[in-house]
Amino acid sequence: MNDGNSDDLTAQPGPARSPVEPDAIDAAWAEVEQALAKPSQEPEPPSPKPESPSLKQSEPFAAFSPLVMVETAFLASAASLIWLVNFYFPVGPVLRVFFPVPIALIYLRRGRRAAWMGCLVSGLLLAVLMGPPRSLLYIMPYGLMGVLLGFLWSRRAPWPTAIAITTLLGTFGFFFRIWLTSLLLGDDLWLYATTQVTRLIDWVCLKLGILFQPTLLVIQGVLAGMIVLNSIVYIFVVHLVSWFLLDRLGNPIPRPPKWVQVLMEYEE
Repeated sequence: MNDGNSDDLTAQPGPARSPVEPDAIDAAWAEVEQALAKPSQEPEPPSPKPESPSLKQSEPFAAFSPLVMVETAFLASAASLIWLVNFYFPVGPVLRVFFPVPIALIYLRRGRRAAWMGCLVSGLLLAVLMGPPRSLLYIMPYGLMGVLLGFLWSRRAPWPTAIAITTLLGTFGFFFRIWLTSLLLGDDLWLYATTQVTRLIDWVCLKLGILFQPTLLVIQGVLAGMIVLNSIVYIFVVHLVSWFLLDRLGNPIPRPPKWVQVLMEYEE
């Protein structure tokens, strides 16, 4: 009985299987190859990666890198040292022409923000070493003049334009120094300067044999003209010194007029 049943079970036919045609296999394989080749032909653009918050936070502090801070501090200290040495050991106009140059060099090398920081650091250092009044006498006009010269030179302003604009600042700085010094001394230095100019005009008229009694308006006009002329000469000499010095430091300023190059026997 058991053998017969086993023979009956094995003899039962299974489900009918349809034969697979070769053409269908080739068509299916072609579809697979096409599907595999499609992503390589048209790759999807990569999704943008989110920026890390640490990088976003470090971008505003790029101006405060160690190199910028070291250069700014060094040049600001150099400007303060030049002013300090000239105040206690004056050697004439030799050091005065270098007063605004370090601040202008900071602007040319590290930009506007570093130049303002250098001017502020110089003022604070001089305030500690010499007192706030003398610190103000440096900041106005020489510290601000360095920032202004750096701004003009970085934008390649020609010499006549730079000298004219900086002369206005230098003239205003001269009047500021007279006002501040008069306030600290309790005396009117402008009146003293007017008296000296009056004596100078009288001496010139006496030497030339001219009978002339200058009025107060004429005297003050002559005094103001002398102040402006002094500022023009000073700014011109600062340009000459910076032209020779900053070229050798790798931060050249705009070229001078042709007549200056001929006068200095310098050819490009």
